[in-house]
Amino acid sequence: MGPDVTWYLVVAALLFSIGTLGVLLRRSPLIVLLSLEIMLNSANLALISFSRLHGDHDGQIFALAVMAVAASEVVVGLGLIVAVARRKLVLDVDRFRVLRG
Repeated sequence: MGPDVTWYLVVAALLFSIGTLGVLLRRSPLIVLLSLEIMLNSANLALISFSRLHGDHDGQIFALAVMAVAASEVVVGLGLIVAVARRKLVLDVDRFRVLRG
């Protein structure tokens, strides 16, 4: 039937820690978005593994909702990155302290 649930949770924890390091250490907004996606996918893996452990489908349905939120987050984030890049501003996360219109 496949590996035990603990292995899925170990992989999810490893992915979440890699994503956290990417968010905290990188300055490129594109890399930060990719790291956030890794973190959301690790949460999805944990939800699905707990869903498999308990034998119901609630975790899988919630993981689909998280994927929809992640897709909208990518659309908004990439739109902001493109808008900043068109103005030929520096794409550095540390300089985005105050967003001005």
